[in-house]
Amino acid sequence: MGKRIRAYAALEKGEPLRPYQYNPGELGYEEVEIQVSHCGICHSDLSMLENEWHRTSYPLVPGHEVVGTILAAGPHAKGVKVGQRVGLGWMAGSCMSCRQCLSGNHHLCEDGEETIVGRHGGFADRVRCRWEWAVPIPEAIDSRRAGPLFCGGLTVFSPIVEFGVKALDRVAVVGIGGLGHLALQFLNKWGCEVWALTSSDAKREEALRLGAHHVVNSRDIDQLRKTAGTFDFILVTVNVPLKWQALLACLNPKGRLHFVGAVLEPLTIPALSLIGGQKSVSGSPIGSPVTLARMLEFCARHGIAPVVEVFPMEDVNQAIKHLADGKARYRVVLER
Repeated sequence: MGKRIRAYAALEKGEPLRPYQYNPGELGYEEVEIQVSHCGICHSDLSMLENEWHRTSYPLVPGHEVVGTILAAGPHAKGVKVGQRVGLGWMAGSCMSCRQCLSGNHHLCEDGEETIVGRHGGFADRVRCRWEWAVPIPEAIDSRRAGPLFCGGLTVFSPIVEFGVKALDRVAVVGIGGLGHLALQFLNKWGCEVWALTSSDAKREEALRLGAHHVVNSRDIDQLRKTAGTFDFILVTVNVPLKWQALLACLNPKGRLHFVGAVLEPLTIPALSLIGGQKSVSGSPIGSPVTLARMLEFCARHGIAPVVEVFPMEDVNQAIKHLADGKARYRVVLER
């Protein structure tokens, strides 16, 4: 497929996205080309546009929550076929030969390829990836709502699996936004006692509707103190600093404070806050293709879906501003 790809790109930091075309070259032997129907906008797209992580190269075509149909497949592509509806998330390729790939941890590949780092993403009519990251979407999942599952959904689902969260556990979700509102749904259907920790009292009723059994104001130290020793697992989805010692005090012995939100400031956590109760602090990125497929099956079985606002692809700059201004409830999706 030598046809030029039509996309929306930022040519420099701080510039609005504008129409952009590029020639993708010949399709790789293990690649697939996806005709994009929908693409979510994630806060990671905003971070890349602003080069917050010092990993951006311009022109940048963002977009790593892709939904579409396979137009073409290389001769060595496996597990998917032309005409199949698939999604693509943060990862676009893994080497399939390193220790991590051979252990099933393709998302930790030593030579992995990220969809919008050093390559062009899904704010486009087509996008490419290696076959293992083009994951089929169950029929029960609406294309308008599927995209955010491939990044935001996987980000919060993966640690539930990786760290053995059990049905009887008490789990707190810190931050009820693009990630947190999905975490509430997953944990409720997982069978946990679910607590929403939010800085916005206005989100109380919605958090309860999404699956929380209890809601606590995360900035109210008195409310937090009442939950001391309550939680087996605390999932932090925010990217702003909070009172981490106060949250650690809310954990049971052997409890875990786990980060999926990209808090840029260093964490100030005294060792004694961990040692006494044998507590842990950890973090994780997304998950493997197998975990992604399991998550999609879980969503289809339980009717789990992100709350989305849909914008036409050509209104991409308006959609980005809507997200950057904190107005999204809770995920923004572009539709072609």
